[in-house]
Amino acid sequence: MSNTMSLDKTYIANTYARFPVELASGKGSLARDANGKEYIDLGSGIAVNGFGICDEVWLKAVTEQLGKLPHASNLYFTEPCAQLAKMLCERTGMKKVFFGNSGAEANECAIKASRKYAAEKHGPDCYTIVTLQNSFHGRTLTTLSATGQDHYHELYQPLTPGFAHIPAGDLEALKALAKTTKIAAVMIECVQGEGGVVPLDKAFVEGLSAFCAENDALLVVDEVQTGNGRSGQLYSYMNYGIKPDVVTTAKGLGGGLPIGACLLGEKVENVFAPGDHGSTFGGNPAACAGGVSILSRIDDALLAGVRARSQYIFDALTGAPGVESVSGMGLMIGIKPVKPAREVVAKCIENGVLCLTAKDRVRLLPALNIPMDQLEKAVGVLKAALAG
Repeated sequence: MSNTMSLDKTYIANTYARFPVELASGKGSLARDANGKEYIDLGSGIAVNGFGICDEVWLKAVTEQLGKLPHASNLYFTEPCAQLAKMLCERTGMKKVFFGNSGAEANECAIKASRKYAAEKHGPDCYTIVTLQNSFHGRTLTTLSATGQDHYHELYQPLTPGFAHIPAGDLEALKALAKTTKIAAVMIECVQGEGGVVPLDKAFVEGLSAFCAENDALLVVDEVQTGNGRSGQLYSYMNYGIKPDVVTTAKGLGGGLPIGACLLGEKVENVFAPGDHGSTFGGNPAACAGGVSILSRIDDALLAGVRARSQYIFDALTGAPGVESVSGMGLMIGIKPVKPAREVVAKCIENGVLCLTAKDRVRLLPALNIPMDQLEKAVGVLKAALAG
């Protein structure tokens, strides 16, 4: 055991089932451990390093900002924060942005915006937010309450009240709930990432959108993992032809620094007044400078490349030995193996490939621009691990 691993086991809270790898450096889609062993990275820090490790454009933008103003209070204006908000709104049609530090914080903001809007429009008894079974929206107590997976709830009772969970695909369950409960918002992931990389049915999403419009309930789309090019579009909801009222995102937006964003549409653009919400580190100039460098390069050519790489992976793994099924969207892919997923991941690590799990699936979240030769080599290693 390395000194770092020993220190970690001694001093770090035991919340992660880490693999026995100490990462020390990397470039692009290649990572190296403390012993110099090289790995092809198919996880990108759980969909964070969208342009790979130590991306030069991102690194230049962040380091230049660090040399000018690394942090400022939100009592003052800073250019990177304003610029990133402008870009997000122009690319999505949303109206305002609140910046936090994580996906959970972005979702907390969306929940607060939904409840404030509903209380003002429909009265204080209109506060229930409907989410889907098998969803995942964060680790804070309230976003955990929003998460539709019972095993996340067991240790943390009582949960924050005001959430209801319906089965994905069951529009009638939502309509039945609406007969007895005032619904403030419906909150979804278009691809349930932590739930096993499961895309929602297009007709169901369209039905949710229509229900929200008819009942003046907000439609909130959680793009924490699916966003920023990951799905083959800038945001996954764009694959469904809907227009949400609120969009949350994080992970890939920052390119490696912590950032979260809650994008507010026309209905809720003015729901917050000064003092209603806040964040000490939200809108951090260095993180936002990194975000500007990332978002400015997620263009049609990059997205076409994401879709092409996705098709290659689906074609290579669908029906391959040891594979029961392949699901997902863009470069957010889940493979259900015959053998336990963690065994497959361990075998891949042994042979120089880093990938992830999600429930009973092997999960792939490679950099959006991973070179095809590296992707092909990594998929070959993965196929052997699945079949062996």
